Amino acid sequence: MTPQLEIATEGRLGVIALNRPEAINALSREMIAGIAAQLSAWQADPAIRAVLFEGRGTRGFCSGGDVRAARKLVLDGQPDEADAYFAEEYRMNAQIANYPKPVIALTDGIVMGGGIGIAGHARYRFTTQDAQYAMPEGAIGLVADVGVNWILGKAPENRALLFLLTGLPVKGADVLALGLADCSIEAQRLAAVRASIVNAANTGDVEPALVALMQAESIQSGERDMCDLADELDEFLSAPTAAEIVEGIAEEAHEDAALAPYAAQLARLSPTTLEANVLAHRAARRLRNIEAVLDLDLRVVSFMARHPDFAEGVRAQLVDKDRQPNWQQRVDHGGLRAAVAGEKALAGVS
Repeated sequence: MTPQLEIATEGRLGVIALNRPEAINALSREMIAGIAAQLSAWQADPAIRAVLFEGRGTRGFCSGGDVRAARKLVLDGQPDEADAYFAEEYRMNAQIANYPKPVIALTDGIVMGGGIGIAGHARYRFTTQDAQYAMPEGAIGLVADVGVNWILGKAPENRALLFLLTGLPVKGADVLALGLADCSIEAQRLAAVRASIVNAANTGDVEPALVALMQAESIQSGERDMCDLADELDEFLSAPTAAEIVEGIAEEAHEDAALAPYAAQLARLSPTTLEANVLAHRAARRLRNIEAVLDLDLRVVSFMARHPDFAEGVRAQLVDKDRQPNWQQRVDHGGLRAAVAGEKALAGVS
């Protein structure tokens, strides 16, 4: 087991703590394998009644997947190994979503990308009012994955798309309205809530106790700023393509200064990623289970990982950190549609 995970039992509660605080607990391949193995072991263990996920360090629960490692595999001529990394992560996401025992997520700080792939699929999801949730893949030329479209498919499409396309973080009421968590709690109550989760797993009926805990600790957590804005922008977010969505919001921003940050953000992102997010999210809404959505994720991620924007985006954001990516402006619509549809030909990817 990797030291990047802390595995413990507290009575009949299994605890998996992400322990890579120097990288805001970004998920390495070893962490993914360790989580999957431990969940399998506890599933067969009658002494374990529930599982808790939490993160070590002060910056957040999890910043996402280890995309720098995936980029290196692609640049080293091993894109199939990058596919294997993502496939292992998605199998873990499905394992959490389908786990027969209660899975609890207790999150604070940054919860992004692969962090949502863990916490978002838990059955009982506690988060602080200050936690920041985001799918910022547009900034690195990838695509929103980890089954988030299965979660967001239960929210109105306009809200899901504004969240996915901008990649901007949301807090509190927006997190709840998007269906990414179930209960917002006060940050200073984090330790007390954790103690109550341990108690729930060790006395009485676990699930009724967790429901009662949510009811007792839930707080009003601000305004639904992004979701309310998405409702106002429904006409634009219903456009057929990402390019039309971006153009419509940009034009509206000339009349409404409150939209300027959103328009500016969209203008900074990979055009191919924006189109991939629209196509994948709308396709996911037609699927019937989490496994089908994760299969879709793998196809689109495989396409995007081989696209020049992925290597360039990770370089600009995480390697050189100049924040000046040189995106490919021509979007390979045919290749994207083939990936979404599950066709083998991924033409036009270099």
